[in-house]
Amino acid sequence: MNVIGKVTVLPQLPAEIARLSELAYNLYWSWTPHAQALFEELDPAIWERFQHNPVRTLLEVPQERLQEVAASPSYLSGYAQVMADFDAYMDRKDTWVATRTPELRPVAYFSMEYGFHESLPIYSGGLGVLAGDHCKSASDLGLPFTAVGMLFHQGYFRQLFDKDGWQNESYDELDLTTLPIRPALGAQGEEVRVRVRIAGREIAVKVWTLQVGRIRVLLLDANVPENSEEDRKLTSRLYGYNQDHRVQQYVLLGVAGIRALRALGVPAEVYHMNEGHAALMSLERIREYVEAGLDFRTAAETAASSTLFTTHTPVAAGNDAFTFDLMDKYIGDWPGQLRTSREELYALARHDQQWDGHTVPAFSMTVFALNVSRAANGVSELHGEVSRGMWNFLYPGAEENEVPIGHVTNGAHNLTFTSQKMRDLLSTVLPGDWTERLEDEAMWQAVEKLSDAQLSDVQREMKREMIAFIRRRVREQLQRNGMPAADVAASEHLLDENTLTIGFARRFATYKRATLLFRDRARLSRIVNHPEHPVQFVFAGKAHPADNPGKAFIQEIYKVSQESEFRGKIVILENYDMNVARHLVQGVDIWLNNPRRPLEASGTSGMKASFNGSPNFSVLDGWWREGYDGENGWPIGEEREYADLAVQDDADAYDLYRRLEEEIVPRYYGTAPGAGSWAATVRRSIETVSPRFSMQRQVIDYVQQYYGPLGQRGAGLAANGAARAREVAAWKGWVRQQWPHTHIQAHANLPTTARPGEKVTVSAQVNPAGIRPEELRVEAVLRRGQEVLHFPLQAGENGTYNAEVPLEGSGLYSLGVRMLPVIPGLSSDFEAGLVKWA
Repeated sequence: MNVIGKVTVLPQLPAEIARLSELAYNLYWSWTPHAQALFEELDPAIWERFQHNPVRTLLEVPQERLQEVAASPSYLSGYAQVMADFDAYMDRKDTWVATRTPELRPVAYFSMEYGFHESLPIYSGGLGVLAGDHCKSASDLGLPFTAVGMLFHQGYFRQLFDKDGWQNESYDELDLTTLPIRPALGAQGEEVRVRVRIAGREIAVKVWTLQVGRIRVLLLDANVPENSEEDRKLTSRLYGYNQDHRVQQYVLLGVAGIRALRALGVPAEVYHMNEGHAALMSLERIREYVEAGLDFRTAAETAASSTLFTTHTPVAAGNDAFTFDLMDKYIGDWPGQLRTSREELYALARHDQQWDGHTVPAFSMTVFALNVSRAANGVSELHGEVSRGMWNFLYPGAEENEVPIGHVTNGAHNLTFTSQKMRDLLSTVLPGDWTERLEDEAMWQAVEKLSDAQLSDVQREMKREMIAFIRRRVREQLQRNGMPAADVAASEHLLDENTLTIGFARRFATYKRATLLFRDRARLSRIVNHPEHPVQFVFAGKAHPADNPGKAFIQEIYKVSQESEFRGKIVILENYDMNVARHLVQGVDIWLNNPRRPLEASGTSGMKASFNGSPNFSVLDGWWREGYDGENGWPIGEEREYADLAVQDDADAYDLYRRLEEEIVPRYYGTAPGAGSWAATVRRSIETVSPRFSMQRQVIDYVQQYYGPLGQRGAGLAANGAARAREVAAWKGWVRQQWPHTHIQAHANLPTTARPGEKVTVSAQVNPAGIRPEELRVEAVLRRGQEVLHFPLQAGENGTYNAEVPLEGSGLYSLGVRMLPVIPGLSSDFEAGLVKWA
């Protein structure tokens, strides 16, 4: 029919259950299965059909059913308990922050995507789920915290396999009236709009509020009547269309995001950019300071002093870079607004790239983010190392291990991904407040009290639920593709609950090597079809719509799953989302992950599986390099790098098969003498991974390492009209002007051989070009293998510096001397970006 308008008729909730609406609009329910059960019980079919969305469920359930449950003693009992728990959570005053760091300044967190729940599909994968989990734990811990993101009307995409297993994409328009969001309201009760000028066009942006426990998320929406059809598409799809579209999205996220905070009067003193997508927020923050009377360099210094940048990408191609011409099109008027030159602004982002065989200057979002922040981190220990190597060129003269990029290893939100049955079991041995102490490693040792039978019973039940879910999903797929009735009927016999089941669910980027398992098909067949100790595999994952090699991986797995020897024993599910992920991490026996080391920044899916007692079987990359302890799972391959990728793939595939055959299968089935108890591995997996890789631990790390210090430093530089920021900016300008005129010569009495403990006299002659001696650090740098030691040289007369450097141990040493400008209070020794070696 022709639709001339829509109206939403709100349900009339009986007084006895009136607060269901309040609960539906707070994503507290997304990590509280008992709360979800209240909505599911209203109508399980509706709950399932609308992706477990409480708001939509309340809209669809007939009034008679609402009256019925309002008179049900059992329903009202569950409702009363859930609401009592909800109120206790929301009203709690003694949160971690309140008792540990009450002086913490408010944080604004910017991310392109957020994965809170499958009913709000504004995420593509791990980055978004991590951001959603970060928000949930910020709420749990009581942080003064506001998140900013985009409201994508068509989300990422819905993945559909055709009858040949090729991925197709479907984009569904979200009905905003059925989502747990509300328009953000200003002081007078009006809907908030902010405006951003892009390429000469003024774009209106509506702001929505999403409540996540105690914190809120502001979602930006350009799909409003005031905008043109093209501009309304700017918030239609996540990572959609082309580079022009993405640049404009980044301007909206950064600039409109800051303006939304200001329009709503939201306090923010620490700013966290989750990936380079959010880097353009600094344009608006600098503009605010310039408008208040600061010069560009002081304004940039002030804004950067309170900004943290988290990089997630160890692959060069994953770091967005755009031509200067393209950036001119969309931010060409910003140099004027910032009262600086195009050259000075773009220099903060310049990273020359190879395009069409030519080297051209490019505007790198990662380089810009690093230059407009004063703290940066990778998302695992190894990723921190890789990032320092990738971006070493930005800090000329610095050793790789000195590059000011740290790390906070990712975590996952335990309560979102741990099944209610496992939570109930854990509650029998953990203290009553365990969900508030998830990072407490000592507490988790109580898991040893769980018996083999208790663990086996819970895991078997979850496995049954997962298999039923998989059979239902595959049947729906086969029916949609018009497959023969015999194939549809056969879906009822997919997988076996008594068989060792291994799960693999990832974004299908090629470096994640989803098809590594199939490198030796004959050997895999022997493993899968062992007459007494078989193994079965479940796969899921999306490839980016433009990633045909990733789609080819999906199709290869699908085709293998249709071969007679693997049919029913290898399954790949379509439309990987948080619902599919939850079923898999709660139901499989082992989690498989085999990226090409060291390209996995962190990974989090394996953490979620371990929360549910599923050990990891993974390459020693990302978080597993830190998590594996020899007893809580298994490694794949060696902790080394390869020059030849084919050799690396062969070696890792061989080790994968060998460990399956010789270690994992015998332990699971208990067939090898001395193989050890499967339940012992399960217990070890739960008790080691749950605290160390909880999102609670991750957010605490951010508070202690970054949010707290940045808040103090930012306040210090901004105080008294940014007096200290003005001093720092002026000093940097001065030393950069003088640096080309400085000079250093060095000498050391290095013997050919020396005894341990012998000292080497090092001297240097410095021309400081007017830079004060107390603002120069002259030091000897002693390297032995990977170890680097620094020894300051003491200033003498007439520009001389001297020191005695001890050679403490045996080995081959190299010695150098360098100088760098420093003043108290810099974020790192390399903040000025100036180092000169003798």
